[in-house]
Amino acid sequence: MFTGIIETLAHVETIVQENSNVHFTFSSPITHELKIDQSVAHNGVCLTVVSISGNTYTVTAIDETLKRSNLGKLKVGDVVNLERCMPATGRFDGHIVQGHVDTTAVCREVKDLKGSWEFVFEHHKNEKNVTVEKGSITVNGVSLTVVQSEPESFSVCIIPYTLEHTNFKNIAVGSVVNLEFDVIGKYVARILATRN
Repeated sequence: MFTGIIETLAHVETIVQENSNVHFTFSSPITHELKIDQSVAHNGVCLTVVSISGNTYTVTAIDETLKRSNLGKLKVGDVVNLERCMPATGRFDGHIVQGHVDTTAVCREVKDLKGSWEFVFEHHKNEKNVTVEKGSITVNGVSLTVVQSEPESFSVCIIPYTLEHTNFKNIAVGSVVNLEFDVIGKYVARILATRN
């Protein structure tokens, strides 16, 4: 389980295709703290560390993960948000994040609010993909509060700290991001759908 509070950034060093799997090797400031079999969220996608060498480590993404997330669009040199799973003794600073990306979205607008930035994202309409104003959403692994909510889009506001310490600084109009909708909202939507 994750909280959506990003620890650091990682850089893509190599990408190796093996059948339908892709092995990503990253460098990060926390590589020396990782261990094999550890779960780490990459842009919100929970992946298992399979090897470590010096300041780099490797994870493997299966076809299902590549289809549902933006990881298949990564190139060498790209930057991803990193979060290790929450320790049982840690504070729950964000919201419940499973690391199971639901879908991707496209950035449609970035508004400079003179102190913060409002990002508008558009996603496929789906009864499971529910946002509510002032509810939680995870974008590239970042726990955020929904500002505006529509059936196929939503917006979030980013403070300067988040812009500086995550890959939000690289998101522009047309960028593809990973979304994990609030797990409580997904369960409620599922229950309501079975009653119809």
